[in-house]
Amino acid sequence: MDGFKAIRLRIRTIERYKGFSKKMTKSYSETLEVIMDFFEWHGISPFSRFASQIVKEEEKTRKRIDAVIAIIKDIEKNQTKPTTAMLLSLFGEKFEEEQEPVLVERKFIKLTRDEWNEKEKTIPKIEYERLEQKYLFNLEKILETLNKVEKIEPRFGKQYHKMDISPMELAMLKRIFNDQRSRYAPQAD
Repeated sequence: MDGFKAIRLRIRTIERYKGFSKKMTKSYSETLEVIMDFFEWHGISPFSRFASQIVKEEEKTRKRIDAVIAIIKDIEKNQTKPTTAMLLSLFGEKFEEEQEPVLVERKFIKLTRDEWNEKEKTIPKIEYERLEQKYLFNLEKILETLNKVEKIEPRFGKQYHKMDISPMELAMLKRIFNDQRSRYAPQAD
């Protein structure tokens, strides 16, 4: 049976971990095991950007799907169609091979000005919904912060505004908005 040892952590970290552990499992040890298994299984480092990991995995999945599609097309072309043609010729029916449609890459399609303008105005619905959620989240954060600002009118000197916010909250807000700005700002090539 495994024994127990103690690890020194900050009180704030321990309280966060206890709350998180109650949501996950009954035991603190089980929760920590599950967390470590998750990071090891998925090959994710908690210090790297999570989005870049997802993009890499998505790219791998796309390549695998493309490979499967190529295999299926090859099977259809080299096995299924010839077999169907032979069977139809045995029964005396004429086999007409379908002509494959010509694929034109999107970048070579010529559009009129109206078509181009119409296409440029549209974005996928999922992207629109994500942007809308981020907008509402940002708006909520800004309003929360503005509600913590109060006007101070001293007897002597100019009036000023005081913000009742901890340095940690301010750093978190800066990080959130700087991350979003770097994601959506146009990048120079």
